[in-house]
Amino acid sequence: MSSDNNHHRNSPSQYFQHSLELIAGELSTATGASPTLGQLLKHVGDTRKEATGDETPVHEVLVDVTEPRPIPFVLSFNNLTYSVKVPRKMTLPGFFRRRGGSAAADAAIVDNPLARDSYFTRTKTLLNDISGEARDGEILAVLGASGSGKSTLIDALANRIAKGSLKGNITLNGEALESRMLKVISAYVMQDDLLFPMLTVEETLMFAAEFRLPRTLSKSKKKMRVQALIDQLGLRNAAKTVIGDEGHRGVSGGERRRVSIGIDIIHDPIILFLDEPTSGLDSTSAFMVVKVLQRIAQSGSSVVMSVHQPSYRILGLLDRLIFLSRGQTVYSGSPKTLPLYFSEFGYPIPENENKTEFALDLIRELEGSPGGTKSLVEFNKSWQRMKHTRDTEPDRVGLSLKEAISASISRGKLVPGATNDVNSTSMVPTFANPFWKEMVVLSNRSILNLRRMPELFGIRLAAVLVTGFILATVFWQLDNSPKGVQERLGFFAFAMSTTYYTCADALPVFLQERYIFMRETAYNAYRRLSYVISNALVTLPGLILLSFAFSMTTFWAVGLDGGLSGFLFYFLIMFASFWSGSSFVTFLSGVVPHVMLGYTIVVAVLAYFLLFSGFFINRDRIPGYWIWFHYLSLVKYPYEAVLQNEFENPAKCFVRGIQIFDNSPLGAVPPAMKVRLLQSLSNTLGMRITSSTCMTTGLDILKQEGITDLSKWNCLLITVAWGFLFRILFYFSLLLGSKNKRS
Repeated sequence: MSSDNNHHRNSPSQYFQHSLELIAGELSTATGASPTLGQLLKHVGDTRKEATGDETPVHEVLVDVTEPRPIPFVLSFNNLTYSVKVPRKMTLPGFFRRRGGSAAADAAIVDNPLARDSYFTRTKTLLNDISGEARDGEILAVLGASGSGKSTLIDALANRIAKGSLKGNITLNGEALESRMLKVISAYVMQDDLLFPMLTVEETLMFAAEFRLPRTLSKSKKKMRVQALIDQLGLRNAAKTVIGDEGHRGVSGGERRRVSIGIDIIHDPIILFLDEPTSGLDSTSAFMVVKVLQRIAQSGSSVVMSVHQPSYRILGLLDRLIFLSRGQTVYSGSPKTLPLYFSEFGYPIPENENKTEFALDLIRELEGSPGGTKSLVEFNKSWQRMKHTRDTEPDRVGLSLKEAISASISRGKLVPGATNDVNSTSMVPTFANPFWKEMVVLSNRSILNLRRMPELFGIRLAAVLVTGFILATVFWQLDNSPKGVQERLGFFAFAMSTTYYTCADALPVFLQERYIFMRETAYNAYRRLSYVISNALVTLPGLILLSFAFSMTTFWAVGLDGGLSGFLFYFLIMFASFWSGSSFVTFLSGVVPHVMLGYTIVVAVLAYFLLFSGFFINRDRIPGYWIWFHYLSLVKYPYEAVLQNEFENPAKCFVRGIQIFDNSPLGAVPPAMKVRLLQSLSNTLGMRITSSTCMTTGLDILKQEGITDLSKWNCLLITVAWGFLFRILFYFSLLLGSKNKRS
C-alpha cells in the first residue's frame, strides 16, 4: 500500500490546474463568456496528453493528500423522513387475550398517530427527521443495531427510494441533486459482492472501465487506470486470480470486497455510498477495506457508509458518525466528541472500552427500557443546537456545483465527458459509451464467461445428442406404411417439444446475473437494450450448433423425406425452435425471480403448448373456448412446418391397396381375404382398386391433421417472430422490473 502512495505523490495535477486555467482563459477570450463545464471537460484529455504524453497512466491523482483542496463538496441532507405501510397483525377480541399480551401492543399502535392508517395496515417510520452532512475528503459512517435504519438512510441518500415516498431534501453544495447527475458523479456498493466468478480481478475491473470511463479515453489509458486502481486497492498479488465461487477457488473475502468497491470507483465518483462494506470480514480484512475507503476519500471524494460495529482501529479512520436507533438520530458528530457527549448525557465511557461498542450497547439497553431512546434523541437535539452556536468553523463551500466539479477536474478526477450545455441536468451524459460499444463489451464479457465454463454448454450439447440418439434408434428408418405415418407424427411431436424443454437450462443464466445487471444499470453503466441484444447475439452460435447436432443425429437415421433441401429446412426449423424456446425462457427469467418457480412455470407452460399443438387433438376438434391457446402454442408452428416438409410431396404414397384395412378391425384378416374385400369394394364403387393403388398421399395426411392454413415457410417465419417477440418482452420486463428502488 505504501508504494502506491509514493507512486501517486509525484503527480502532474499542478500542471493540470495551470493548463486548465489557460484553457479557461482561451475559451473566455474566444466566446466572450466564462467556459461551461462541458467545454472544460472537452479539453481535459488534451491537457493530460500535453502534460504527460499518450502513454501516461490516466488519473494519476488517486491518492494525493499533499495539495490543499480549497473547494470541497458538501452533501447535505435535512429532515429525511421515510415511512412504509406494513400489514397489521390480526388479533383476537380482548376477552380472548392473555393479560399483558397484544393489548399493550395495540395500545401502543393507537397512541402512535402514524399508525392510524387502516384496520388492516399500519404505518412504520423507518427514517424520522434525519439530518447531517458528508464532506469531500471525509468518511461519514452510519451506525446502529440491526433494524435501526442504516441501509435505509444510505438508500435515501443514493436516490434508491422513490421520490414520492421520501420526504426532506438532499443537496450537493447547496443545489438540489438531479437523479441523472447523481448517477454519474456517485457510486453505490451493495452489501453483497455481486461479481462474475470466472473473471479475474484485472478483467473485472477492465470491463468496469470499459463501461464507466469516458469514450474519449484510449484503450491503453483505460488499462493504466485499472492498473493504478489495482495498486490503490492493494490487489496487485490477486490481479490474475479469478473471483471464484463455491465450486471454484478464488480470491479472499476481503479482496472480493475491495474488487466490488473498485468496480464502482473506476470512474472516480465524487460521492461513494457503501452498504456495510465490512460485514462478513475478519478484523484485518475489514480494516484494510476501510483504509482503502480513507484513501478514496482523500483523493477528493465523499464516502458515506453504514457499518454494524467498527473496531477500535476502524474508528480511528472515520471522520463523522451518525448513530441511529429505530430511524431516529441519537448522535451526530465526530468520533472525538463521542466521550464528551455520553459523559454529559450521564453515561461516561470507561477509559479502556471501545467507544462505539459502549454507545451501541447503551442504545440497545435504552431501546429495551420503557421510555426507549426518547431521552437520548432529545439530548442529541439540544446538543446539536448548542454545538452549532459555539461552532466557529468557517464555511469553505463558496462555489456552485458546476464550478466545484470544474475544480475537481483540475485536480485530475475522472468525471465522464459532457456536452456544452450550461444546464446542470445536461452537464453530463446519460451513458459513457455509444450503443454499439456497450454491445461489444457485454458480448465479450459473456463469451469470456462461457469459455471459462465450457461444461455448461457441454452438458446441454450432450443432452441434445443423447436425446437425438435415443430418438434415432427408437424411430430407426421408418417405412411409408400407415403405422409409419403414425410413428412419424409421434417423432415430430416429441422432437419439437424436446427442443423447447432443452432450452429450460437458459433460465438460471439471467437469474444468476440479475443483481449484477441491476447494480450496473442502476448507475447507467450501459443501456438495458444493449444487454438484451448482446444476450441474444451471444446465444445464437450455441443454438446453431445444437440445432445442427440434433438435425444430423435424427434426420437421416429416422429416414425423413426431402433429401438435402428437406434436411436444410429441417435444420432451419430446429434452429427457429431453439431460438423461440430460448427467448421464451429468457423472458420468463426476467419476470420470475426464483429458479425453482421458473422451472415449474416453464414445464407447465410447455406441457400446455404440446397439448394444444395439434398432435393430441386436431385443430378442428379443439373446443372453441380453447382454440385461442392453439394459436398461442409455440410447438404448433414448428410441428406443422416439419409435417409439411415431410408430407408435401404429392407423388409419395403412404397407404396402398389393402393397407387401408391396417388401422381397422379388419387388419387381422388374412391378406387373401383383404384382396377379395378390395375387389368387392371396387365393384361396389365402380372403380378399379388394386393392391398398388395409392389410397392416401402426404397431402391427404396433412388434411387429416388439419394442417391447411399456413405454408411451411410461414410457420418458420412465425416461429422466428415468436423469438423476437419474447426478446422484446424481456426488454420491457427489465425496464419495468429492475428499478432497484424502494417504493
